[in-house]
Amino acid sequence: MELRKERGLSQATVAKDLNVSLGIVCYWETNKSDPTAHNLAKVARYFNVSSDYLLGLSD
Repeated sequence: MELRKERGLSQATVAKDLNVSLGIVCYWETNKSDPTAHNLAKVARYFNVSSDYLLGLSD
């Protein structure tokens, strides 16, 4: 959510760009579900960060 907001993107835009549902993005952001490894990689590439960063394992 932080990366999305920093870039001024809506949840709908991110969902469309990642080819996932808006509900999935909402669930990720509210910690109701975790992305699959495949989707985690897509999010990391989309925001140009590492998966470790997204998982809170690096700064």
